[in-house]
Amino acid sequence: MRIRQRALNLDGAALTYHTGLVVVGAEITMKIALLAVLGLALGALGGAALGIGAGLAWIGLAKTSGLDSGTLVFFTFMPLGAAIGGIGGALLFAVVAIRDAEIVIERQPARQRDR
Repeated sequence: MRIRQRALNLDGAALTYHTGLVVVGAEITMKIALLAVLGLALGALGGAALGIGAGLAWIGLAKTSGLDSGTLVFFTFMPLGAAIGGIGGALLFAVVAIRDAEIVIERQPARQRDR
């Protein structure tokens, strides 16, 4: 059985793209997953910080004092902010990574100098 060399030499566009949509390879999938996890972590940290700020603002507006105020901030507002921020960050970073993977960069053939 003889393997034809031409069948193995497909052009890059035939391997990467199918009907205008990106066929996601392992490398691109890992990039999207890594950025989604990074977005989750950064979003959770940022959301927790914003949740603490929102909780402290709520305490100031509602004039809550004593042990209840600390409990309200750290057991209600901070986890809620971290959850919302984590989901938002993961979705944002994943969308950015998916859009980056869809961008088609075509190389122009190198021009030869006119002699």
